[in-house]
Parts: sequence; C-alpha cells; structure tokens
Amino acid sequence: MITILGPTASGKTTLAAHLAAATDGEIISADSRQVYRRMDIGTGKDLADYTVGDRQIPYHLIDIAEPGTHYNLFRYQQDFHRAYADIAGRGRQPILCGGTGLYIEAVLKGYRLAVVPENTELRARLEGKPLDELAVMLAELKRRNGSTMHNKTDVDTAKRAIRAIEIETFIELHPDVDVASDNRPSADSIIIGVNIDRDERRRRITSRLRQRLDEGMVDEVRALLDSGINADDLIYYGLEYKYVTEYVIGRIGYDEMFGLLEIAIHQFAKRQMTWFRGMERRGSSIHWVDAMLPIEEKVAEIIRLAENSR
Repeated sequence: MITILGPTASGKTTLAAHLAAATDGEIISADSRQVYRRMDIGTGKDLADYTVGDRQIPYHLIDIAEPGTHYNLFRYQQDFHRAYADIAGRGRQPILCGGTGLYIEAVLKGYRLAVVPENTELRARLEGKPLDELAVMLAELKRRNGSTMHNKTDVDTAKRAIRAIEIETFIELHPDVDVASDNRPSADSIIIGVNIDRDERRRRITSRLRQRLDEGMVDEVRALLDSGINADDLIYYGLEYKYVTEYVIGRIGYDEMFGLLEIAIHQFAKRQMTWFRGMERRGSSIHWVDAMLPIEEKVAEIIRLAENSR
C-alpha cells in the first residue's frame, strides 16, 4: 500500500488521484468527517479532484455515514480492512490518503480496538462542564494511562471531550482490555508526506475558506439543520460545522465566524503536522515530498520510492 498524508490544503488528494491514475490504483480516504453524506463543502471532499483527464478514480470510505451520527475509529478500522481487501483482491493498488492522523496510524500499526460502551453515570457528571475543565481532566487521564489516543484536534468541543474522557476512563478501569495497543501492521505501506511551507499553507487555507463560503457552505449547513439534524450534533463535528452552525443559529456574526474559523483551521493544520511528526518519533518512516513541485515530478518520485521499497 502507498499512504499519502499531509495537512489540510497541502494538495494531497490531487496527488493521490494522479498517483492512482499512474498506478491503476484506488483511494481509501482517511478523513474522519468525509465519511458523512451531504457534508460536502465543509469537509472539503472536492470530489472533482478524483477525476484525472477523462478518468474517474475510484474512492472508498467517503459518504458512508449519515450526518448526526458519531462515526468512530473502531468503525473506520473495520471499514478500512474491507476496502483494502476488496482493492487488493482485484489486483489494484491501494492508496490510503488523508489528514486524520489517528485513523492513519491505527490502520498502519494495526491497533487492536475494543468498543467502549457509553458510561451514562460519567456523562451525567460531566454534563455542563466547560471545555477547559474537561481538557484538564482528559490530560490527567492520558498521563495516568500513558495514552496517545486523543489530541486537541479530536476534542475541540465539550461533547468530543466527554467521549474522550469516557474512553480513557474505560482504559483505566479495564487495563486488561486492549482498546488501542500495537499489534502487527495490517498492511505494508510506504508513507509519503506532503510538505508545504507554513506561509503557503496559511495562504491556501484562507483562500480556500473564502472559496467554500462562496460555493455555499452556509447554505449546506442550513440544509442539514432544516433536515432535522440537531445543531449540537453539527457543532460536534468541529471546524467549519461548528462555526458556521453557530452563525446560522445566531450565536455569532458573519465576520466573527470567518475570523474564528480561519484561526481554527490554521491551528488544526498545525496540530496535524504535530501528529505526523509524532508518528515519526513513534517509528513510522515518512518520506516527505515538496508540495510545490509539479504534480508529475511528485508522482514519479513516489513511484520510484515505492519500487525501491519492494
């Protein structure tokens, strides 16, 4: 397998699609929000990127869950294995592509996962606590558990933080259950990282945010709310859906929404890079390619690296 990872706005999807066109490949998405149907603009699906010339590149694990549901790592790992087996079984090249570091690392390292049940008593105790207080509680639990499962990207709302505390509490109370421990790698993979200069990344993020708002991101959120999805469920998904929902329901104004969202996406991209550097410290070898190189040069370099790794 070939894995392509990188921060938001680095051009990894376009690169993966061109690589798939050159290698008879299919793409497995590693994005925790693109699994949801009808959440297209805000999650940056950019499905047009999967067309190279006159060829439609097959993709997997996009549009597989309903908005308002809480897709999780356990389900992702199961879905990944099914998609990988299907692609490899047909003799095609599997290409894992995305920016959700936890999902990527879980399948590359073969994390053994257990379903963590809801703890209604714990949830009742935590209900209404501010995010800052929940973050402190989570940090202490992680310290005691020696856990790397949740970073700030995963817990940017109170609901997400409560779920993370629920999982870490389960780990502490059930040390004999492997919620996330290293096992044999599920699939051999060469890992390619798309390296983009910080200033260029920030420029692209701001430009893309304006473009997505112009393309109707606010209307997309309104349509989701009108379809009966609870505002808190959309806010749970973070970033675009958090701030645009708060604007639509009248909590903040448009300019405040744009400013807060722009800052949040910049911070998100920085945390993505922190996770990827952490993967390297934890033993993953990532081959970094320059985002600014012509697409043909990047594809040729990845194919060369893949052939040399065999």
